[in-house]
Amino acid sequence: MKAGQWDPKSKKVVINDIPQPTPNDNQFLVKIQSASLCHSDLHMDMRPDHPVTLGHEGVGYIESIGKNAEGKGFKVGDAIGTNYFIDCCFECEGCLVHNLRCETGKSRLQGFVADGFFAEYVVVDWQNAVLLPKELDISKAAPLFCAGITSFHSVDSCELKAGQWFAVIGCGGLGQYAIQYAKAMGYKVIGLDISDLQLEMATKVGADAVFNSMTNKNYVAEVKKLTDGKGCHAAAVYSASNAAYAGAPDVLRVGGLIMVIGIAPKPLDFITTFDLATGRYRIKADSMSIPQRMKKAVEFTGKHTIQPDVEFNKIEDLPRMVEDMEKGKADKRQVVIF
Repeated sequence: MKAGQWDPKSKKVVINDIPQPTPNDNQFLVKIQSASLCHSDLHMDMRPDHPVTLGHEGVGYIESIGKNAEGKGFKVGDAIGTNYFIDCCFECEGCLVHNLRCETGKSRLQGFVADGFFAEYVVVDWQNAVLLPKELDISKAAPLFCAGITSFHSVDSCELKAGQWFAVIGCGGLGQYAIQYAKAMGYKVIGLDISDLQLEMATKVGADAVFNSMTNKNYVAEVKKLTDGKGCHAAAVYSASNAAYAGAPDVLRVGGLIMVIGIAPKPLDFITTFDLATGRYRIKADSMSIPQRMKKAVEFTGKHTIQPDVEFNKIEDLPRMVEDMEKGKADKRQVVIF
């Protein structure tokens, strides 16, 4: 089968012909329909010293079922999406927080250490799988299984009520998903970014107001004016920029929530124990999380038919897709169709 892989010797993304994987007794073999490129896929330094198949966002159809995975609510031919951790136990105290924390120490991340989803077939642990709602177009659904579910959890965990103000800091793929989820939950949404193109997309998917935090020097005052002079009830940071985090408290009202999503390169040095102790703001964090939380997110997505704007490609286009993302040229979710 064809697979898009990172070749550590040539330091390039290449398309290789590799053997079709064989599932173990706890796994499904999945025929991939679509896989999408995420910005975190660019972290090539996280990969081993041998070729590994890229991609941690993928959806497809169950081709075969291991004997220990039978009777778990799935059948051959089902359309599924999955989480992307493999070989963890899914049951220990660590796995019930995050599969990266599995107490067995065997957890591996598909698309980084283990082979991922930019391939015609992939094996997945059955515990990771969730059925895709019929309301969703499977060809557009791959980004749901990282960006989408992460965004849903981040909005759902903000403890807001309908009509309250939610700031989306960083209006790329994650932020655009978050805007749609927040609007579906009845919140008022402000989009903040330094890219006018991303802000245009934020408006397109439903943001009530958008501000360029780089070119608009008065954006904080304008956000406060729009929110009854007080600021937003919560601000979720989807950017990986330390500067994006540093600006989050300024757009919040007293006691507002900062939701940590983007993985910044340095510690967040604006946080003070005094601010936390006196309630200037609160802090929470979320992520793709664990398989046990996926069903709620996927069902909500199907009910409200929330899907991203995507650009379809072939597997042979993957090297160019990676290059475009590295150069900041990709303004839509880049998806490979098999």
